[in-house]
Amino acid sequence: MQLILLRHGESQWNLENRFTGWKDVSLSKTGVYEASTAAEKLIENNIEVSTIQTSLLKRAIDTAKIVADLIEFPIKNIKYDWRLNERNYGALQGLNKSETASKFGEEQVKIWRRSFDIAPPLLDKDDKRHPRFNPKFKDIGFNLPRGESLKDVILRLNPFWKKYFKAIKQAKGNHLIVAHSNSLRAIIKILDNLSKDEIISVNIPTGVPLVYNFDNNFNIISKQYLIDESDLQKKLELVKNQGKVK
Repeated sequence: MQLILLRHGESQWNLENRFTGWKDVSLSKTGVYEASTAAEKLIENNIEVSTIQTSLLKRAIDTAKIVADLIEFPIKNIKYDWRLNERNYGALQGLNKSETASKFGEEQVKIWRRSFDIAPPLLDKDDKRHPRFNPKFKDIGFNLPRGESLKDVILRLNPFWKKYFKAIKQAKGNHLIVAHSNSLRAIIKILDNLSKDEIISVNIPTGVPLVYNFDNNFNIISKQYLIDESDLQKKLELVKNQGKVK
């Protein structure tokens, strides 16, 4: 069995280097291209996908649909779960990361972006950026987050993950999750059994499939990004540098 983790293609706010969180943002032109390239990589590596799961956010949904169309997976069979949403960045949502680093310092921004259990400043309940004002989330039946640490993301992801991983172990084929930087970091922390210190250095590039190979007992045999190593390092460096002062 193979499990493919794919961060959505570059969004317009990725391009503008802004904290996005639960804000619904469209893919940039580059993001559309990255989604198409991700599909091509799956085809080139003869990876046939049996299921596609994504979040409720537009940038991930659009990426999933582009990939599904190109690999001839029925779009109507894509499944959606809010627990795969990006980390809620609270009061940082919409702010430019470099400008925030200038104001608060690069180290503080790194803590907000990459630490395990430190949440960003929380949104006020009446802030229009609060997810309760988005009708898309009104039926979730969960205490909507006003800001989350990665630990918080893992806690709200766990019910989905336990059910999902049990299901794909019983199913045949390969399985694709299209999600976000921090929801995928949460999954990687679980899969790779990383410590809260080890997860700090994990960055995920947009639009590049990460393929986990499992044996018959569902132990991880290997994992690899479907991209040339030098290109991967360039993409990872871009992600790493987003929180630095320009």
